[in-house]
Amino acid sequence: MAIWLDSKSKILVQGMTGSEGTKHTRRMVASGASVVAGVTPGKEGQDVDGIPIYNDVAAAMAHTGANVSVVFVPPRFAKAAVQEAVDSGIPLAVVITEGIPVHDTAQFFQYAQNSGATRIIGPNCPGIISPGQSNAGIIPADITQPGRIGLVSKSGTLTYQMMYELRDIGFSTCVGIGGDPIIGTTHIDCLAAFQEDPDTDAIVMIGEIGGDAEERAAAFIAENVSKPVVGYVAGFTAPEGKTMGHAGAIVSGSAGTRLGQSRGARGSRRQSWSHSERSGSPDARGHGWLTCASCAATSSTCLKFGPPSLSESSASRLFCTGFRRRRCPSPRWSEARCSPPPWGRRSPLGSLYRC
Repeated sequence: MAIWLDSKSKILVQGMTGSEGTKHTRRMVASGASVVAGVTPGKEGQDVDGIPIYNDVAAAMAHTGANVSVVFVPPRFAKAAVQEAVDSGIPLAVVITEGIPVHDTAQFFQYAQNSGATRIIGPNCPGIISPGQSNAGIIPADITQPGRIGLVSKSGTLTYQMMYELRDIGFSTCVGIGGDPIIGTTHIDCLAAFQEDPDTDAIVMIGEIGGDAEERAAAFIAENVSKPVVGYVAGFTAPEGKTMGHAGAIVSGSAGTRLGQSRGARGSRRQSWSHSERSGSPDARGHGWLTCASCAATSSTCLKFGPPSLSESSASRLFCTGFRRRRCPSPRWSEARCSPPPWGRRSPLGSLYRC
């Protein structure tokens, strides 16, 4: 047994006659997947390697019994393609396309939610594979074997890497959920499915800095998952507000940073004190500001590895991101003790003091 995709799945490919659609259709077929139809408006009657092409999803489903759609449609047509699949009542739509506008994704995701009939994986994802059973997307099928590990990952490349590294153990299902700001299936959705799957004994979750999906997943695991889970977050640090690689990888405050996500995974809490609770000297709790050892810039919030009961000697880490466009002359992680700011004035951004 696997989640969402198994040997009984019948796949249709929207955009099969395009170069990417044709290439990956052949790869899916070579891996043993049952690809039964293609959909390209205006090309009904044609075929790709004997697989018939239809004008619309409804006709393809009616003639072939397809229950999974893989979307290789260009970004500007992707919303219409997904909504057509939803209108046809297909249970699973895997949206491979990269570069779909966020508002389009928001619309077709809500459209699918309202229908209650279609699960969307992606967009901007490598798809889903149940090794030895079926493969819907662009994931290589020859780098692993069937097994009892469930894998969920934001990153396509890291999906392949983990599949290869654990090839001797094998996987029940591997899901690449995609890295866009809005995606149809989340870490939590996959974790819940793997928890209920009797053929999955352990779970690997791969995330990346940016966004708070991994932190929310960690909280879900603590409360709802009894199977062993190994989590890996790619990347070390990034400046606040910066988009890295995937469109969804945006750091906001401590959420999405490696530090914040590792704290979430450990079940720790971030302690913040409002401006009214701070003065020119440490407050009654012994908390003040953190100072960057490189340029003496100070943070307006005190970050600690735990609740206020920790002693004043507990060290924290601050990475100076600079003031406005000015950058720390020697940016690095630095050990700093919790102390009041020696000088400086409040930044208009409310997050840093000027050296």
